[in-house]
Amino acid sequence: MKHAVVLDGTRCRGCTTCIKNCPTEAIRVRQGKAAILSDRCIDCGRCIQVCPHRAIRSVSDSLDRLKDFRYCVAVPEPALYGQFRHLEQVDQVLNGLLHIGFHKIFEAAKAAEILAEYVARRIEGSPAKFPLISPQCPAILRLIRIRFPRLIPHLDPLVMPMELAATLARKEACAETGLPPEEIGVFAIVPCPAKVTAAHSPEGLSQPVLDGALSIRDVYLRLLRPMEGQNNLLPLSASGATGVGVAMSGGASHARQAKRYVAVDGIENCIQMLEEIEDGRQPDVDFIELAACTQGCVGGCLTVENPYAAKMRLRRLMDEMSPTSSWPAEPEELDQEIITFSRTPQYSPAFRLDPDRAEAMAKHLRIQALEASLPGLHCGSCGAPNCRAFAEDVVLGRASADDCIFKVRERMRDVAGPESDAYLPPPFRQKKPREGSE
Repeated sequence: MKHAVVLDGTRCRGCTTCIKNCPTEAIRVRQGKAAILSDRCIDCGRCIQVCPHRAIRSVSDSLDRLKDFRYCVAVPEPALYGQFRHLEQVDQVLNGLLHIGFHKIFEAAKAAEILAEYVARRIEGSPAKFPLISPQCPAILRLIRIRFPRLIPHLDPLVMPMELAATLARKEACAETGLPPEEIGVFAIVPCPAKVTAAHSPEGLSQPVLDGALSIRDVYLRLLRPMEGQNNLLPLSASGATGVGVAMSGGASHARQAKRYVAVDGIENCIQMLEEIEDGRQPDVDFIELAACTQGCVGGCLTVENPYAAKMRLRRLMDEMSPTSSWPAEPEELDQEIITFSRTPQYSPAFRLDPDRAEAMAKHLRIQALEASLPGLHCGSCGAPNCRAFAEDVVLGRASADDCIFKVRERMRDVAGPESDAYLPPPFRQKKPREGSE
């Protein structure tokens, strides 16, 4: 899998800020530079937000890719609408997209309403176990595959709105233009690197339905001039307040009219909730909506506006919109084959120590023994986020025991005595006893 989150080694100073904030312990600092463990990265973008040197960034598709297709369709995520000040109606944004090179618009918000209607009409109910977990955040979906594989059966097997929108948009474009599907480019406009990666490597589909994903930040800058002084706007918006609301935490739960639900935002809070579900401590909840970003998609690291301000603007827009779109849902739009997963997400053994169980157990015991000999300060000086991760790195050959400054101090003390602590930073020096004390 090619990840959207990448590291610029020329900017990295090895400050260890990223390793302490990564929710899956996917980053290490070795020889003064950070490195990402690809199999553990979930593209949540947390490292992008906290890096003080802007050494970590997200790589998305360029608008130049539109030139590769004869007909291009934009699939804007509703979080895009919350980025603009004084926006009076969604059509201002959608008409602007036509000016920057797109031929057709199919809103992800409209697809979200189609998914909600499918859930309402679903007679047999979801095949997943209760409580159902929303799979609409790809970072959470990958997190479950890596850290919480026992919760995979709880995923409600529905595609993301942008994936459904892409499928329907390509079908409509083929019918309207007579062009073959391969000459039609469908691009999502997304708020986070997780959705960029999902556009190219979907978790619940056997093959991608999108041709690429553009960041909201890049599109925002291109839209500013075309949106100035617009007159005679084309009525392009086909979604209602329900679809636009999915950009915010709790929006998907509201769209599907869930009664007993919990909406959680922020990757740390989501991990805590998943741990509780795994332990069976959420018996009274039927549906759980998890968003890795603060306040939902409006808090994605590829946006330009403060998530709380964006949320306020979206609510203001929603107050002027009808609850749902006025278009009737056609039977084919509720086709289970295009709305549900075409493949079941599988466990990703990113934390497996060894394919052989006996060898894995032996490594586990060595890790435990080494961890017990470490100070347990989780200082990050070794380049790992905590002592447990460092012990694992040593056993797996990714690091040397000498990378721990406390291990080095022990050996130096044997040779040079207690004064060898002088080279350590003050917080790590051994406290000297006061005169007169025993």
